[in-house]
Amino acid sequence: MVARQTGGKMPEAPIATGAPASRGVVAGPVRLVHSVDDFDAVRPGDVIVCRTTDPSWTVLFSLAAAVVTETGGILSHAAIVAREYGIPAVVAAKGAMASLANHRIISVDGTNGHVHAVRSTQR
Repeated sequence: MVARQTGGKMPEAPIATGAPASRGVVAGPVRLVHSVDDFDAVRPGDVIVCRTTDPSWTVLFSLAAAVVTETGGILSHAAIVAREYGIPAVVAAKGAMASLANHRIISVDGTNGHVHAVRSTQR
């Protein structure tokens, strides 16, 4: 599934909250990334969910629709690189990796620091 704006989708209550780090709202499937060993699993439009990032992770930002980290602040690597790539980011979202499952569709609100589960409004 390719990430897209949340038009046609209704966000549910936030399942994770953190610091807003890069503006925008986008929906896409979760991709839990624990280490560089998981890089090959990331697909275009995925929402990267991880503990933290460092310069070796920068290559993933060209594929990602958004990024959610469990640590960091507005000057963290993930926040700065997300702003450079123009993708939403929420950092310091404690427990995000435990709360989110691979392939689950979520909405990342990098303007307000919220992560929502997304359900389709179509029947």
